[in-house]
Amino acid sequence: MTGFFAGLSLGFSLIIAIGSQNAFVLKQGLKREHVFVICLLCAVSDALLITLGVSGFSVIIAKAPWVESFARYGGAIFLATYGARSFWAAINTSESLTPAENGNASLAVAITTCLAFTWLNPHVYLDTVVLLGAVSAQFPGQKLSFTLGATLASFVFFFALGYGARMLTPIFKKPLSWKVLDFMIGVIMWSIAISLVREQIAVLL
Repeated sequence: MTGFFAGLSLGFSLIIAIGSQNAFVLKQGLKREHVFVICLLCAVSDALLITLGVSGFSVIIAKAPWVESFARYGGAIFLATYGARSFWAAINTSESLTPAENGNASLAVAITTCLAFTWLNPHVYLDTVVLLGAVSAQFPGQKLSFTLGATLASFVFFFALGYGARMLTPIFKKPLSWKVLDFMIGVIMWSIAISLVREQIAVLL
């Protein structure tokens, strides 16, 4: 798996999960309010966090090489757990993504709300800074392509969600659609987790 496609697939897997930020973007898309600004703000925020994670890990590894091994196995464990949770959700839950209907909001209010959903969410730092930074360390010489892949996933997802909201909503009101999506996320997560430790697996076998 090349750095670009690893970043692209992992970026999509982390960002697709149901959450308050995605629900907000979907609502803005349904209401056709400030869609471009909100999508751009979410995507640029992700790009900054991804770049911080990838560049920060390069500096850390240069000073403490053992961090790479720790990140490799820690990242594999996290991905395996995240994937297992997605498989569990695909089998046992019946979630749907339906935004609440609110009145018109000013651009300032929309931007403030979007920034809160993005930067005050502790999971965003684990996913984009820590996890993506750790996985990027496994692609020496491909850090830029990994960053571009993960960043592209954010831009594609947010703009597709914002502008495709009216088409996507009838589909993702159905729990079965989220079950299929959760299953696909689980497959991607486990595939990347295995790729991180495949050499060690081969030695054991």
